[in-house]
Amino acid sequence: MFGAAAGFTGSDQPRPGTGAPGSGYPALVLNADYRPLSYFPLSVWSWQDAIKAVFLERVEVVAEYDQTVRSPSFEMRLPSVISLKEYVRQDRSPAFTRFNLFLRDGFRCVYCGSKDDLTFDHVVPRSLGGRTTWENIVTACSPCNLKKGGMSLHKSGFSLPRKPQQPGVHELQAQGRRFPPNYLHETWVDWLYWDVELEA
Repeated sequence: MFGAAAGFTGSDQPRPGTGAPGSGYPALVLNADYRPLSYFPLSVWSWQDAIKAVFLERVEVVAEYDQTVRSPSFEMRLPSVISLKEYVRQDRSPAFTRFNLFLRDGFRCVYCGSKDDLTFDHVVPRSLGGRTTWENIVTACSPCNLKKGGMSLHKSGFSLPRKPQQPGVHELQAQGRRFPPNYLHETWVDWLYWDVELEA
């Protein structure tokens, strides 16, 4: 969203302080209501983008890392959690993408439950008039997709655990909460509502 220059030019370009912060210090981005903009993928910005947003007065710093950045004229700790000053509405319809389809279906084949080699399948095949819509596309593993081929569900012997439908943003957010990322900084946990044990 913001450039990597973090809003500084020339001699004011920030220099890492003790700890040499780099791309390893992302900032968790919260909406103005202090909820994450996205759970999956988790809404994070690089430390450069976070600092630029702070200086542009677009965000509030909620929590910080111990690491600092310095220039000849300032020193500040890197933000670990920031919140937007202006609320971003989340009631729009989710984009019809492969990623959102997989997220809706929990990154599992709806026919056999496999998590491997995922693709998508037309429940009603296109050859039988099926359309490429939320209501007719499901996540499927390649073996099941090949086995079903151009057959209807009845002829293929497959069944659906539930009728596919277009998800809402809040439904996808709830699904995303089931997939915590590998990295969670201790300052993030209070804002994510995940029951995750942090590693020391």
